[in-house]
Amino acid sequence: MKKVILTAFVALLCVLVSCKVEPAQINFGTDACHFCKMTIVDEQHAAQYVTKKGKQFKYDAIECLVNELAETTPDNIAISLVSDYNSPGTMTSAIDAVYLISPEIKSPMGANLSAFLTEKDALTAKGDFEGNVYSWNELLKKFDAE
Repeated sequence: MKKVILTAFVALLCVLVSCKVEPAQINFGTDACHFCKMTIVDEQHAAQYVTKKGKQFKYDAIECLVNELAETTPDNIAISLVSDYNSPGTMTSAIDAVYLISPEIKSPMGANLSAFLTEKDALTAKGDFEGNVYSWNELLKKFDAE
């Protein structure tokens, strides 16, 4: 009887530990993009999301994340993150970030899409590089229309 209880406890513990809903660190130069399969190397343009069940998906470019989301049920997503252009490798909420599409800032998949922590940061970059600024919802609509 003790063996059965111990086995059940270990199984339950494994289930609980494996279902953490939190982002994983992106291993730049090793991890592959879930959408395009390229190795993730650019710390300024990486992205990821985590499902409500804790499954993590990593991307080499924000445009890969956006394109993947067009094929995914958004209700399943618990966390979506993008790299802050001004702080490479530092992830921030994709929903709260502000985006700049500028032909002067190249992103891995060619959409020239970068994320910024604040609107002020995005507008400063727009002044330096030109381009158009978008909120998360505006960005999703833009990609959906293309």
